[in-house]
Amino acid sequence: MSKISGRRSLTAILSFLTIGAALSIGVAKAADDITEDQILRALAPAKKPLTRGLSVGPQTQTDPAAAAAEGKFVQTLRNRPTRSLSVTEREEIATIVKDKPKIDLEINFDYNSADISAKSLSSVQALGRALSNPDLKGSTFVVAGHTDAAGGEAYNQDLSERRADSIKRYLVDKFGLAGPDLVTVGYGKTKLKDPANPLADVNRRVQVVNMENEATASK
Repeated sequence: MSKISGRRSLTAILSFLTIGAALSIGVAKAADDITEDQILRALAPAKKPLTRGLSVGPQTQTDPAAAAAEGKFVQTLRNRPTRSLSVTEREEIATIVKDKPKIDLEINFDYNSADISAKSLSSVQALGRALSNPDLKGSTFVVAGHTDAAGGEAYNQDLSERRADSIKRYLVDKFGLAGPDLVTVGYGKTKLKDPANPLADVNRRVQVVNMENEATASK
């Protein structure tokens, strides 16, 4: 009787471990695969309160002059080649996007290349579907390429620009997105997501930002 009980206990433990392993694999897959809905939620413009007097908490007042200047600047970026952006313009973009809806996508490329890896195509396709959604119609998006800290500055800057261009080209060719609505910029290794771990995978990413400036996206 004790032997039978022992076998049953062992079977129960093995079954538990098998189920646990299956759940772990499922969680890992879910974490790796970004979805259209996740991107859509991240890039959705913030809803403004209908009545200013009924809102709770401090509110940020938009300076009309500053908003107009921002819109004018974004307009100058449309149709610009990535390599044509100056350091000053790249930094101005970085300042503007701080308070905009954004998402970081870990998109892998082939080694020393701007070719999107096969395992990252699903993420880029999810991005294409999200940016094609009517809810985001009329927005200008920044597609920013980032690298980790391995390699020299000039090399990483060039690589980040080529990779941002690669994402834009894919979105235009495969999803019919308007080229002027996608502003590409490369930051090389200058803006690490995890400065404490400069070689970490999270630093090799593409950031997409909704500039929320419909006036610049008139067709």
